[in-house]
Amino acid sequence: MPESKPVILQVLPALQAGGVERGTVEMARAIVEAGGVALVASAGGRLAAQVERAGGRNILLPLDTKSPIGIWRNAGKLEQIIRGEKVSLVHARSRAPAWSAWLAARRVGVPFVTTYHGVYNEDLPFKRRYNAVMARGDRVIAISEFVAKIVRERHGVEPARIRVIHRGADTALFDPDAVKPDRILKLLRAWRLPDGVPVVMLPGRVTRWKGQAVLIEALAQMARRDVMAVLVGDAQGRTTYTAELEKLAHRLGVADRVRLVGHCDDMPAALKLSNVVVNASTDPEAFGRVVVEAQAMGRAVVASDHGGAVETIVPGETGWRVPPGDAAALAAVLDQVLAMDEPELAALGARARASVLAQFSVAALQAKTLDVYEELLR
Repeated sequence: MPESKPVILQVLPALQAGGVERGTVEMARAIVEAGGVALVASAGGRLAAQVERAGGRNILLPLDTKSPIGIWRNAGKLEQIIRGEKVSLVHARSRAPAWSAWLAARRVGVPFVTTYHGVYNEDLPFKRRYNAVMARGDRVIAISEFVAKIVRERHGVEPARIRVIHRGADTALFDPDAVKPDRILKLLRAWRLPDGVPVVMLPGRVTRWKGQAVLIEALAQMARRDVMAVLVGDAQGRTTYTAELEKLAHRLGVADRVRLVGHCDDMPAALKLSNVVVNASTDPEAFGRVVVEAQAMGRAVVASDHGGAVETIVPGETGWRVPPGDAAALAAVLDQVLAMDEPELAALGARARASVLAQFSVAALQAKTLDVYEELLR
């Protein structure tokens, strides 16, 4: 970062649980540690306190709105903040607030950075135009090579403006040696998991494309009948889908072996108590941070063979990949993994953690993003 004290404003809809939100907190910490001022504008949420603990400052704005009038009003409010706080650079992380941030940054004349976090669908008229704001940054950060290809092909962004910065795991937080047994015991009791029973875990928001139904179907097809499937994640009000999952588990005769446990505040302990971590997404993940967090914990990981997982899993070396939506294939691989002996699994876990340390750490993400800021601020 430059010698003068830069003021970096990150903009996102809200600070609930999720990869975008955690990335925002991580960069707030990095900005402060590099001698800058970290501002975060959002509608607030459960991770807002973490921004403050990282040394940043929260600014509450209704940036979770998608209404055109709301976006326009937010642009005016952000312009006032940029001028009043002498903001050096604006970093937008989601589409609706990015439109507000882009307008405000252009009015004031400060650099504008975007992180293209998702594989945004284009199933409605004008959706590509709406999504295109994420490609309007002076620098566009793509969270995987998979996403960089989308940015080039859909939006015609020249490679010189794109920077591929993979998402990362906090390898100090997600460290198997740092998780004490009492943390695991607390979750085992809360989730009513029997002693000594293999646990297959799917962490992620409880939403249809994350593939919770695929895992339940796979559980019913596995040769082993003692396995527990634990679905960890916030349903965010999706009660209809949650009810569907419960009905599916009952219909397939595995309801007693499925736990929908909701949001978890201690994901390192949750991952450590699992035998296998699954990413069963039916749509491609832009990156799939859960995969590298599980690898950092030395867990066996099975993921859908598309999107970011192609870049983070070397089959048979640091995990396994299966065809998306194929419950039978997932069941077969889960049986295979659970049949492996402890030394084999330990060796795979060690290779997986080494891969994360070398390529997919939060420290690397922070350093590379600071380099992007410095490049523009120079």
